[in-house]
Amino acid sequence: MPVRRDFQRIASWVDPQSRVLDLGCGDGALLSFLQQQRQVRGVGVEIDDQRVIACVQKGVDVVQQNLEDGLALFGDQQFDTVVLSQTLQSMHHTEHILREMVRVGRTGVVSFPNFGYLPHGWSILRGRMPVTKQMPYAWYNTPNIHLCTIKDFEDLCDKLNLHILERATFNPRAEVSWLPNWRATLALYRFSGA
Repeated sequence: MPVRRDFQRIASWVDPQSRVLDLGCGDGALLSFLQQQRQVRGVGVEIDDQRVIACVQKGVDVVQQNLEDGLALFGDQQFDTVVLSQTLQSMHHTEHILREMVRVGRTGVVSFPNFGYLPHGWSILRGRMPVTKQMPYAWYNTPNIHLCTIKDFEDLCDKLNLHILERATFNPRAEVSWLPNWRATLALYRFSGA
């Protein structure tokens, strides 16, 4: 099975044998990949029972917890990298989780579906909320409560005094560098505290 491009990019941003915390880790696929490719010492945080079981079956250490409760279990700078992959848009307390990421880690990595993607705009102009591979839910059953664009996220980083170290943007076919706010379905950032 091919490895997702965003997983490959995240791996390139993670130092070998470093400490990684994966927030909203799902079934542990990213941490498992990082353990194999970068020999990281990783821990995942996940709330869903079935996904926690899937993590354990993959050999991924996981803590069952609701991210909305914060990261009080973890000490300051306990990790080298803290990842929040395609979960930011479902968080109620967006600013808090970003601050917590740079408290418990030297760097943070966030990915999210880019609501600025041009076909999303066309969908709205046709009177419909967008439904795509990146955002596969209808408006009435979506877990996505805070949709944003690339520019929106960068503005939030400025507001929170987060320093963007690197950015990568992707559409379903390739990495996008030209007009990413309109052409990318997924944005990926690496950042640190001020």
